[in-house]
Amino acid sequence: MTARQRGDAAAERLLLDQALGLAPEHPQLLNARAMRAMADGDLHDALAGFAAAAAADPGEPVLHVNQATVYRMMGQDEDEQRALEAALAIDRRNFTAQLRITELHQRCGREVEAAQGWSGIVQMAAAMPDRPPAIDDALARGRAFLADHTARLGCEINGALGDGVSRRMAACVDHMLGRRAIYTNQCAGVHFPFLPADEYFERSLFPWFAELEARTEAIRGEALALLRDGSDAIRPYVRQAAGTPANRWSGLDGNADWSACFLWEYGVRNDAVCARCPETAVALAAVPQSDIPGKAPTAFFSILRPHAHIPAHTGVTNTRAIVHLPLVVPERCRFRVGGETRAWREGEAFAFDDTIEHEAWNDSDAPRIVLIFDVWNPHLTTAEQAMLRQVFHITGQGGVAP
Repeated sequence: MTARQRGDAAAERLLLDQALGLAPEHPQLLNARAMRAMADGDLHDALAGFAAAAAADPGEPVLHVNQATVYRMMGQDEDEQRALEAALAIDRRNFTAQLRITELHQRCGREVEAAQGWSGIVQMAAAMPDRPPAIDDALARGRAFLADHTARLGCEINGALGDGVSRRMAACVDHMLGRRAIYTNQCAGVHFPFLPADEYFERSLFPWFAELEARTEAIRGEALALLRDGSDAIRPYVRQAAGTPANRWSGLDGNADWSACFLWEYGVRNDAVCARCPETAVALAAVPQSDIPGKAPTAFFSILRPHAHIPAHTGVTNTRAIVHLPLVVPERCRFRVGGETRAWREGEAFAFDDTIEHEAWNDSDAPRIVLIFDVWNPHLTTAEQAMLRQVFHITGQGGVAP
C-alpha cells in the first residue's frame, strides 16, 4: 500500500521529495508533489510545482488545468482563465478545460460566453457513451443553465420587439433560442425561417448592381495596386485558434493560397485600406451593406492563388446575401453554390445565399481577385432588419464564417 493510499501525507511528501532529488525536472513527479501541496493547502507551492511541470512537459494540457484549479482556489479569475486558455490552445477538445472555463464565465456573469460554453459541453457530454457521474452532472447543469438562459432571453427579446412581430421574425427568435427546428439551408449561426432558399439571388433584387459594376475598372486598379505593393494588410483568410482539431480548413489555415485584404471587418472600417482604395470605399458606401455593430458589414478583396481550392462549406446566417464583384478572373476559375456552378465574369456582380453549400476553384496559373461584401438578404423587410439588429445586440450572436 502506498503512502497516499494509507493517508500518510508526511510519508508521501518525503518520498516525492526524495524522488525529485534524483529527477528534479520529471513532470509527473513535479505534478504529484504539487497535488500533495494543494491537498495540504500550500497553494503557492502547488502553483510553482504545476508551473514547473508544465514547463517540463509543455504539450500536456492537464498541467495547465491543475494550475487553473489552484487559481480558482485563490480567487484569481484572470489567472484561472489564462491557464485554461493555455490548456485549450494545446487541445481545444479537452473536456475538463472546456467545463472549467465555462463555469468561470458563468461565475463572472459573462452570460453569452457561458451559454456558448455550456452548449458545447452539453453536445460533448451527450455524445459520450457510458458517462461517469461527474459527466452526467455537467450535462445536467449545462441543460439547466441553457433552459434558464433561453427563457430569460425570450422574455427580454419579446419585451424589446413588442407587438407587430412578423411570423418569420417570431420563428427566427424561436429557432435562435432552440424552441423550434427549421429544415432548410445550413446556417452555422442565426437561421431566419421562410426566406426563399435561393442559390443565386435574382439580379432584379439588386437594382444598384449596374452602378457598382460601372466602377469595376477603378476598383480593380486599386486591388492590383495593393497586390503589387505587397500591402501588409493582405493576410491569409483562414486563421484558426491554436489547438483547433484537424478539419476542412486545416489546409488553408495561415495559408496565403486564399488571402484577403479587408476594407470592413466585423463592422469596423479599416481606414488605412480605405484611404488607399478611395474608389472602392465610395462604391461600398453607395450599397446597402448590412450594419450590425461588432458584426457587420464585412468587405474584402479575396485573392485565390493559382491551383487553389476553397472547400465546400456553409456560412453563418441567411439574414445576409453575399455579393461578388469579379475583378481579375483567369480562365478555368469556377464557383459552385448548391447544384449550380458558374464561371466568374469580370465586372458582372452577383449575390448568393452562403448558407447553401458552396466552394471555389482556381485551376489557372494566375491569381483570381474578387471584391466580396455582405448586404441584408433582400427578402427581409426593413422592420425585420431593425428587429434583427436588436436581437443580435441582446444575444451577442451574428458574425461571419469562411
